[in-house]
This record gives sequence, structure tokens and C-alpha cells, in this order.
Amino acid sequence: MRDAEQLIMTAKHDDGSLDAEAAKKLKRKAYERELHELQVQLCHLQDWVKGTGARIIVVFEGRDAAGKGGTIKALTERVSPRVFRVVALPAPSDRQKTQMFIQRYIEHFPAAGEIVIFDRSWYNRAGVERVMGFCSDVEYRRFLDLCPRIERFIVEGGTQLIKFWLEVGKQEQKQRFQARIEDPLRQWKLSPMDVESYGRWYEFSKARDAMLAATDTADAPWHVVRSDDKRRGRLNCIAHLLHLIPYKERKRETVSLPKRSKEKAYDDALRDRRFVPERY
Repeated sequence: MRDAEQLIMTAKHDDGSLDAEAAKKLKRKAYERELHELQVQLCHLQDWVKGTGARIIVVFEGRDAAGKGGTIKALTERVSPRVFRVVALPAPSDRQKTQMFIQRYIEHFPAAGEIVIFDRSWYNRAGVERVMGFCSDVEYRRFLDLCPRIERFIVEGGTQLIKFWLEVGKQEQKQRFQARIEDPLRQWKLSPMDVESYGRWYEFSKARDAMLAATDTADAPWHVVRSDDKRRGRLNCIAHLLHLIPYKERKRETVSLPKRSKEKAYDDALRDRRFVPERY
């Protein structure tokens, strides 16, 4: 295992600042151009996963407002949801609370030819549950002890497990929370738990460091993504994901559309139906 502080420092300079080039927000046109190229590669990855029967799990964790949702959207918007499945579980039910902690996540694990993306995961136990007191000290320490062993079992069983931690700075998180408060299109993103977590920055930092120290292993290492610039963070994350998977581009057969048969032709124009009013 690597030291948690070393992990985080790979994502920023010693003083926590960005150099002049990195501090500039990436322009939309440049972002869209690079994203398009990456999404083409994701389509190739999709074909490879389907063709080889690979099983891949991608875990997204990070601070609130770090950009997990936007990164997952950019990752999945041009591929099939039947291959790239996104799992974002709600709070556990009363029944699920009595199960093994990881049980409700395992049922969503991939079959052959699938990539499952967890928008938050079993690591809730080491993060929000730890900080907010939703689990006991015994449950928390048992999780940190068992998690690396369970993940080794997953990997040895033939499933590739990739874990991303998205890290955002205090000032950028504050700006994003403020935007959620003021923008009606973003207000749904701001939950009471988000507000509570904002006031507990250092408690979450401590929980983060303990989690990384205990669960960054050779079998399932953590990959830290600097996400103060959302666009750069998305591109870096997707590019690194593609780098971590040993996929190869698979050739597709050229497809030609057949001629439409007129043997059973008839007047198929829709008439006398309830059309949606054309307001635009």
C-alpha cells in the first residue's frame, strides 16, 4: 500500500496550487474536440468488451461537487447502456441494513461483456457513514480490514476493478455549492447531506486519507483525478481509464442498406391522429 498523502500529492503541487497553464480553464471547443476523440475510443472499447466477454467495474468516489456525475455522463453518453451500466444506489432499506454490507452492491456486478460504473459505492462506509456516524467504529474498522481482501477476490475472479477518486479544492467546491443554491437547474443536486458535508471538510479529509491508506493496493489501486477544472478532469479521467484497459480496436464489417421492397407498398402517411402541437 502507498501512503495516502503521497497519493493525494500526485494530483497537485506541494503548495496545493496549479501551474499557470493548468490554472486556465479549458475552452469549450478544445474540450469538445478532445472528448469526441476519447468517445470514439470508448466505442472501440465497447466492441472489445462485448467481443471478449470482459468484466469491468469502475468506481467513482470523491468529495461532494467534485464532478463525478459530469464525468460519468461524458463517459457514457455515446455508448450503449446495455454495456456501460451506471449504478447509483439510494440509501439502504431496512432489510438491506441487515445484510452483509457489500451484498447490495454485488448483485449489480457485471456479467460477461459489461462495464459497471458505480456512482459512489461500498466506500460509503469509509466516507459519509464514518463521518456522519451512520456506522459504528467496529463496522468501520472491519470494513477497512476486509475491503482489500474482498477486492482481491473480485480481481482474482477475472473482473478488472478500477477506482477513481475525484479531488476538488475548498474554494472550487464552495463556488459549485453556491451555483447549486442559485441556479434552479442545479438545485436538485444540493441535498441536506451535501450542506452538512460542506461544514465537515476536514473530517472528510481525514476519512479520505484513512480510506486511501487502507485500500490502495496492487490489486485495486486508487487513481486520483484533479477536478478543479471540470473539463480537464473529465478528459484526464476518461483517457486514463482507456489506458488502464488492454482493449484493441475490432474491425467492423461494412454495412450497406438494402433496397426497400415495394411488393406490399401502401399509403402509409399518418392522418387524423393526435399530433403534438408544433410550438417550436
